[in-house]
Amino acid sequence: MIESIPASRCPACGLVTAPPARWCLRHPVEMAPTTVAGAGEILSFTTLHSPPEGFRAPLHIALVELEGGARFVCHGAETRGLKIGSTWARWTARACSGGAPAGPATASTPSPARSPSGSGKEPPVARAKGPLTGIRVLDLTRVLAGPFCAMLLADMGAEVIKVEEPGKGDDTRSWPPFVGGEATYFMSVNRGKQSLTLNLKAPEGRDILRRLVRKSDVVLENFRTGTMDKLGLGYAALAKANPRLVYCAVSGFGESGPEAHRGGYDLVVQAESGIMDLTGFPDGPPVKVGNSIADLVAGMAAAHGVTLALLARQRTRRGQKVEIAMLDVMASLLTYQAGIYFGTGARPTRRGNAHPSIVPYEVFRAADAYLTLGVANNSLWERCCAALERPELARDPRWDTEAGRVQHRDTLIPLLNEILGARTADEWLKRLETAGVPAGRIRTVPEVCESEHLKARGMVVTLPHPSAKQVTMLGVPIRLHATPGRAAVPPPRLGEHTEAVLRRLLGVRKPALERLRAARVV
Repeated sequence: MIESIPASRCPACGLVTAPPARWCLRHPVEMAPTTVAGAGEILSFTTLHSPPEGFRAPLHIALVELEGGARFVCHGAETRGLKIGSTWARWTARACSGGAPAGPATASTPSPARSPSGSGKEPPVARAKGPLTGIRVLDLTRVLAGPFCAMLLADMGAEVIKVEEPGKGDDTRSWPPFVGGEATYFMSVNRGKQSLTLNLKAPEGRDILRRLVRKSDVVLENFRTGTMDKLGLGYAALAKANPRLVYCAVSGFGESGPEAHRGGYDLVVQAESGIMDLTGFPDGPPVKVGNSIADLVAGMAAAHGVTLALLARQRTRRGQKVEIAMLDVMASLLTYQAGIYFGTGARPTRRGNAHPSIVPYEVFRAADAYLTLGVANNSLWERCCAALERPELARDPRWDTEAGRVQHRDTLIPLLNEILGARTADEWLKRLETAGVPAGRIRTVPEVCESEHLKARGMVVTLPHPSAKQVTMLGVPIRLHATPGRAAVPPPRLGEHTEAVLRRLLGVRKPALERLRAARVV
């Protein structure tokens, strides 16, 4: 039989820890004793060639995820034959937990033939919650780009500690509208995090941050370039304390170049990246994208960069700095528009909903509503003409090639608007879908939020919240089938986890915490 391992469970959130702990890592609640099956999946594996006194070199150590998400360390003989992603089970009472030198061989993943039950079946094992399980992130960012990055990492299993200014917190905590006293803007990009209040202007606050950095994998910050260096918390300083640290700095214009000193705001970066010059109608002014696209894509790029740096660390055993400039990211989105300029010298201009290289590929007006039509090649054009009951258009020499349709768009687009205006959007969409032609209705934000399709895919998530009662938000768009991410923990209240984080990671007890509060350090 698989041996049961002593553990503890939080009565508030259900967190399981093994070996047992007295206090929950997430709440100031005493844990209740329990046991878990001694079988799980290997999350990480490392070798110490200079182990602590009392252990034989080399010391192999594996981190196992057990039932309920509990993490368990095994070493020595119990690690024989294991690797990341394999399963481990304890079939005897010997060796493991990480508290003492390992005894004789006791485990690795048993094959069916060796299973003590003789059933030929492997034991049930817990699957990793997400690919970033075991990674700790200190999130010093605020507003949107950085918090969005940190939330993406949290969705994939990282432990994210959001460091906020005491008494104020993230700027967006004060931005209306509010639900139950909590800002909807803040809640939309801060799920899955713990909130720690810390005054970085106070020397003791900076010392606490340095101590936390030694126990973390990633630091995120989006202060104006140079601010962290002035505080003694820049990459060079923190990397000395933790050479394995991945340090991600998000700024508007980067840390080099003649405009590095400028602050980064979404609207300004949209304007200076060329995106606004391309957005809008030819006879109208430049228009910004409907949401804060510069902040959001910078956040996505930052999450990408952090993940790549963590991957590189597996090989180099060292962290590195990840620098994300919002202008760089937005300029990179110009892609084919920039290609037109580099290749021909011509200036791409605002075209409204039209595409410079594909026709028809824009918005049309049906009898009752707008719809979009995307006809990117000749095969789709032939099917589109058949669905419109105008097959002769596909044979017209003005429009029978991709280049011809682009050249003669001024005659084709008015004709298509006239045809599509004769029936409702639903009628056309059914006909176009049957013909296999890409088309869609222009939906409102409420329609998207209530989409049955998105709900069926788990993209609309409702979480309980202590102040707002519940918060509904859009879920995790990256679907990893073996190690999926999830939106499971609601956004934190300001300073909700300060005491728990400082006690768990730094051993700060209540009297010391009260002194720090009185001094306005936390």
